[in-house]
Amino acid sequence: MTEVKIKRLGHLGDGIADGPVYVPSALPGEIVTGTLDGEHLRHPKIVTPSENRIKPPCAHAKSCGGCQLQHVSDAFVSAWKRGVVRQALVAQGIAIDLNAPIASPAKSRRRATFSVRRTKKGALAGFHMKGSDTIIAVPNCQLVHPDLTAALPLVEALGVLGASRKGELSVLIARTDTGLDVSVTGGKEMDLTLNQAIADLARTYDLTRVAWDDEIILQRRTPTLKLGNAEVTPPPGAFLQATKDGEMALIEYVKQALSKPKKVLDLFAGCGTFALPLAEDASVHAVEGDKPMTKALDHAWRNAVGLKKITHENRDLFRNPLIPEELNKYDAVVIDPPRAGASAQIAELAKSTVSRIAHVSCNPTTFARDTATLIRGGYDLEWVQVIDQFKWSTHVELVALMRRNK
Repeated sequence: MTEVKIKRLGHLGDGIADGPVYVPSALPGEIVTGTLDGEHLRHPKIVTPSENRIKPPCAHAKSCGGCQLQHVSDAFVSAWKRGVVRQALVAQGIAIDLNAPIASPAKSRRRATFSVRRTKKGALAGFHMKGSDTIIAVPNCQLVHPDLTAALPLVEALGVLGASRKGELSVLIARTDTGLDVSVTGGKEMDLTLNQAIADLARTYDLTRVAWDDEIILQRRTPTLKLGNAEVTPPPGAFLQATKDGEMALIEYVKQALSKPKKVLDLFAGCGTFALPLAEDASVHAVEGDKPMTKALDHAWRNAVGLKKITHENRDLFRNPLIPEELNKYDAVVIDPPRAGASAQIAELAKSTVSRIAHVSCNPTTFARDTATLIRGGYDLEWVQVIDQFKWSTHVELVALMRRNK
């Protein structure tokens, strides 16, 4: 039996003791015993608990792998996420004060991917256990919106109909303004019998649309999301901001960063999370690599009232970033890259004369790296706002203002 004292919380939510020794679900300051297995302490037992430890609000917290931080107070998580961003910036030689994160409430996640397997008696739907392929039922999930929890019987029914006995079905459900949008992958090949059975389910559960391996097999209503004055219909399985609260916070701070520009460039624009609200006051050129995304954005703009012009371009910004001659046409840029960041595009931005950049990121490490590049190119980091829309997870998002110095 080994005893350790936890010194800090790692980026994946594990407690870390000297060594390093990684201890699942342990918190800084706690004394923990267990069996040492290389760098990991197995079967940990908390001897001295932290004052920040709380009873998880969800009955599934100990087994479900969907949340990593339900055993920690909200105040601690807020400070820790702010610290993750601060440490990433410090590692690049950047020091800045950070406000407290803006957090989404419980039961507000509007998009979730459930796993389902067939069983001898039917099907089992839910999330995977921590570090396992085993699926556990989550009927009392405190994370996702109640409309998604209520759809778990639908997921099980889809498993009975469409999953093989050995395979696992993945069912992504998004809560849109007009109802639930369902996208299924990993299932049987679609045929007439399966299609008819799913159509019956769609009526029973009042679904808007169902896609099977990215092909729309039925649409009872158009799934739409309100973005500013526009309504967008995302492609099946498309990326959406995790919560409506988080999305509104991101839009608010992007607008604040850009300060009512006349011409905006939106890089990694997706379906128009920022382009459509920004078009209420400015003309926008949206650049995105995914053609169905830009098609959805263009359709939303053309059917909206009161928006300035939005043009769009399909372009791989990793291989073919916009160069300064293209960038300098705009007085403001919003960039929202994936977790890998956007080192090639950031390098070109650093050489541009764009006055303001709203940098949105879901990875503090790549954000700090790209911010350092912009600072070397003559930009100042004026502020950073952390947005915590992935409650009880280690995930961190943020918006930052970079301004070209004089």
